[in-house]
Amino acid sequence: ITAKVMHYRLLVRVVLLLVLTETVLCFHQPTADTPTTNRRSILETSIVSVLSTTIGLVPLLSTSSPANAAASPPPSLEFSTSKSGIQWADAKVGTGPETKKGSTATVDYVLSTTGARYGAKIYSTKDKGVPYRWKLGDGSTITGLEDSIVGDGDSLPPMRPGGIRRVIIPPKLAYISLGKNNSCSSKDGAVNPIPPTFEEFQRFKNIYCNPERAYQPDIVMDIKLYGKRTSD
Repeated sequence: ITAKVMHYRLLVRVVLLLVLTETVLCFHQPTADTPTTNRRSILETSIVSVLSTTIGLVPLLSTSSPANAAASPPPSLEFSTSKSGIQWADAKVGTGPETKKGSTATVDYVLSTTGARYGAKIYSTKDKGVPYRWKLGDGSTITGLEDSIVGDGDSLPPMRPGGIRRVIIPPKLAYISLGKNNSCSSKDGAVNPIPPTFEEFQRFKNIYCNPERAYQPDIVMDIKLYGKRTSD
């Protein structure tokens, strides 16, 4: 089975799960004693259970040809939760020096969401062949991504070059300010990473820059950290 077929089958599972979950929620109408966040919790818990398998990890784990990537199935993941609320699991532990605040970080990432009706994946730098690079601590990037790389000194260890980590980041450490400010452009001071291509940007905007949306879903990021080189 090729990596593309594996990815397609997983997306089908996500869509089917979403349809099933929405059907269940139709019969689970909130009452005066039922918090309105229950719908969100039920939906996100279901989708995260699917996201905890393979989306994004096949291309990021690939270091050579697509055929070799297909021959090596992605690992199962066991998540831990940091004190700040980031859920994380390492698909591959890197080597070398830790990346610290003030240094330049270069990553490939796959950005997915727990709140989309028609598929989870939003954008991948690996697909475009353009890694994301920024100076850690310069304020240009969401806190959840920076913390996922440098760690928190306690419950979340730092990444090392070559490492691949999946993180589930809550809104408070991601794009919560975008919906409030109705701004979704880095030129307007919005934090990155924001998809630079039109189709992916529109998908992102509808989910995370929508002031009419009642809540923001968690984001899921598969991150591959590089050292001095932008690829390996």
